[in-house]
Amino acid sequence: MAAKTILLSVFFTIPFLVSAQYTEVINSNRPGLSVSAYAVGKGVIQGELEFFYEQQDHSLLQTESDIMGADLALRYGLFFENLEVIYEGTFVKQDRIFIPFETEDSRTDFLTNRIGLKYLIFDPFKDPEKNKPNLYSWRANNVFQLKNLIPAISVYGGVNYLFGENPFYAGDPELSYRAMIATQSKVNSRLVLISNIAYDRISTDDPELSYTVSLSHALQNPRWSIFIENQGIKSDRYSDQLLRGGAAHLFSENFQADLYLGASFKNTPSRIFTGLGMSYRVDGHKDEMKAIEDQDAGQNGGLIKRNAMKGKGGKRDRKGRGAEDIDLGPTKKQLRQLKKKQKKARKDEIDF
Repeated sequence: MAAKTILLSVFFTIPFLVSAQYTEVINSNRPGLSVSAYAVGKGVIQGELEFFYEQQDHSLLQTESDIMGADLALRYGLFFENLEVIYEGTFVKQDRIFIPFETEDSRTDFLTNRIGLKYLIFDPFKDPEKNKPNLYSWRANNVFQLKNLIPAISVYGGVNYLFGENPFYAGDPELSYRAMIATQSKVNSRLVLISNIAYDRISTDDPELSYTVSLSHALQNPRWSIFIENQGIKSDRYSDQLLRGGAAHLFSENFQADLYLGASFKNTPSRIFTGLGMSYRVDGHKDEMKAIEDQDAGQNGGLIKRNAMKGKGGKRDRKGRGAEDIDLGPTKKQLRQLKKKQKKARKDEIDF
């Protein structure tokens, strides 16, 4: 109950001060397991599905396993631009062979069954005035700058649920909790760095601490991107270091497909896995209209002064017809006078 109280307190005491970046193209957490700091956007429903295969060999237990499964994430932009609700489910079937005894068994259930909330608390790109592109220098827009490492930061809290006796988590309670911090930095125009630190299965006898660091790079054809990811897991039940790499292709602004390969660094168990995934969104996002009296001053050319349409003496300039403040350039008469002055000046010049 204490963990549950902490998670609820976090989400109901966060100041709603920032706004997330809704993107015109799909913002997917795939491929890999790292979680973006940004939400999908208010009114957006997004599904991320993966089918995977894994081979495990455990040198101490002397077992060989074939694992097949599916991973599903459903994301929805809820109430605010920077808040989303996420469901995550991973269902697997594992066939094991116990080599010394020449016996086999099979187990099937959820590895993950979780729902949670993610909230963006800081966005370094919130102020568009401070992040305008340099129109005069390609290098200035693409070279690495230290300020690019300042990350967007979001927090996450979720609840794990087990359906009855789960063979993968024998003895665990039906409910446990997960907390996470996700950061995201735009290193340059093509390179994105994401990191996650998570504390999972809180309130069980074997809580799990993990980190994930992912680096994604958009290729010359921006519809293609590649990624590499490192994940570290530490718990009394299972600890490991995993490496993944793969590619994603954007077929449309609402649909993406991906492929990845991965492996572990140890042999208790050794793991080799691959997955094929896809992401699709139903974009119901709408920009909110803001009344002019609620808009910040200075965003459309500055404030209009009270006497802006009056002359120096405080009276309205009668020479114009409503466009007194617009410089339309010299008249034809002024151009003729200017040419005469230039011609006369040339005649007066002394030729050395």
